[in-house]
Amino acid sequence: MNQTEIINKLPYSTPFLFVDELTDISENGVSGNYTFKVTEYFYKGHFKENPITPGVILTETMAQIGLVCLGIFLLKDIISSEKTTPQIALTSNNIDFFLPVLPGEKVTVISEKEFFRFNKLKCTVKMINSKNELVCRGTISGMIR
Repeated sequence: MNQTEIINKLPYSTPFLFVDELTDISENGVSGNYTFKVTEYFYKGHFKENPITPGVILTETMAQIGLVCLGIFLLKDIISSEKTTPQIALTSNNIDFFLPVLPGEKVTVISEKEFFRFNKLKCTVKMINSKNELVCRGTISGMIR
């Protein structure tokens, strides 16, 4: 399963799809990018006259790239044979935030698998900006089937 097929299997669409490309994927982890468009819906109210990407959206971006894309890759044989969209549920996250992400910024998510058993995936994730500065990091877990 290539990166385009994985992205097409994601159960999200615009305006809630935060994956532009996957740059590397293996059974041990994934990395990918997303550029936050200046026209994103959430910038209108977060914050007035000083738009900053909400932390929940940064967490969602890390989950989509670092957990869901990896989960689809790990279950590619089952998902390909069933021709269905995978079902995903976030079970926990613990994220520390260090820098803001402004409209128009491109971020890279790097995820390393901690474990995958009984369809539960736990990953250590980090997000860096185009200056290679750490934006946020933590752990995210979820169930996929």
